[in-house]
Amino acid sequence: MSSELFIGLMSGTSLDGVDALLARFPADGAAMQVLGHLHQPFSPALRDELLALNCPGDNELHRAALAANALARSYADLVAQLLEACGLKASAIAALGAHGQTVRHRPGEFDGYGYTTQLLNGALLAEQSGVAVVCDLRSRDVAAGGQGAPLVPAFHRAQFAQPGRNIAVVNIGGISNISLLGSDGSDGSDGSDDSTLGFDCGPGNCLMDAWVKQHLGCEFDAGGAWAAKGQVLPGLLARLLDEPFFALAPPRSTGRDLFNRVWLNRRLQSEMLPADVQASLLELSAQTIAQSLLRHGPNTQELLVCGGGALNKHLMARLQALLPSTQVMASDARGLPVMQVEAAAFAWLAMRHLRQLPGNLPAATGALGPRLLGALYPA
Repeated sequence: MSSELFIGLMSGTSLDGVDALLARFPADGAAMQVLGHLHQPFSPALRDELLALNCPGDNELHRAALAANALARSYADLVAQLLEACGLKASAIAALGAHGQTVRHRPGEFDGYGYTTQLLNGALLAEQSGVAVVCDLRSRDVAAGGQGAPLVPAFHRAQFAQPGRNIAVVNIGGISNISLLGSDGSDGSDGSDDSTLGFDCGPGNCLMDAWVKQHLGCEFDAGGAWAAKGQVLPGLLARLLDEPFFALAPPRSTGRDLFNRVWLNRRLQSEMLPADVQASLLELSAQTIAQSLLRHGPNTQELLVCGGGALNKHLMARLQALLPSTQVMASDARGLPVMQVEAAAFAWLAMRHLRQLPGNLPAATGALGPRLLGALYPA
């Protein structure tokens, strides 16, 4: 039984904290069962440091090492809380899959390989949690010529694909990424599935969160209420959409290396009202997701939305308006709450590693082929 229990830990580009999810993956291939889920916000100091480390700065190696330690301790604390809530000991868990915190993402650049950097001290996490840790889940895909992202399409396919239906899943975190699930119903379990496509659309919440933090002091625009009060500025929206990234063909991935306040500030004009800028940023997120779906999955019948953006009512309404022929709904409608999907994906990736199964989809990342993902730190 213990070989079927896995934990997923996810802290994404939004930097809102850590999600921990306990799941059972039956050895016979039956459906995943979620047994528990907890969320813990980052301390303001850790959040600020992780955000700062997204940009070049003084003494980066030292600061990054200490942030990786702090993140490991934060992860371990949440694992302990989750195990206590579920009445389990650490020895009952086969492994945990931990994403770490992405602070640089430059695959394919500079020397032909590039790199992706997720801060996390996996050894410290294994020591403090008492659970085997599978982490560094992106770098093998990058070494094989891939983007290292997104990694979730393989899990999305296993969890949400239905025979005879064209389904897409979009995760709206700091960055939005989409998975287009073909209608053949295959789960892609051999890692070679080429009917599933996945790629990053562009900024999800990261620019909106930064803007509302600056002007209202809030961590996010709850429900999109502030954006809904503003008016979309056509000129600003056109400048935002003129970013060359949006014209790239998949596979493609991005992050705060590109979409940050410097990028936004270059496109602003002084006379703009803050609420109108927020409305325009929300429209940017909605349109880049809709354009991604219309270009690459025009026959999609159902768009499942997960991540924090699924809680933004105004953003969800704009997606539905831009995609009138597609039913837009939160992933809750298909059995997995919006804030659990990504953590579940990393539990799934840990399971794939322990069972010696590939975790990437080359059609999504551009890697040369299926690869076993992650490095293992035994308990």
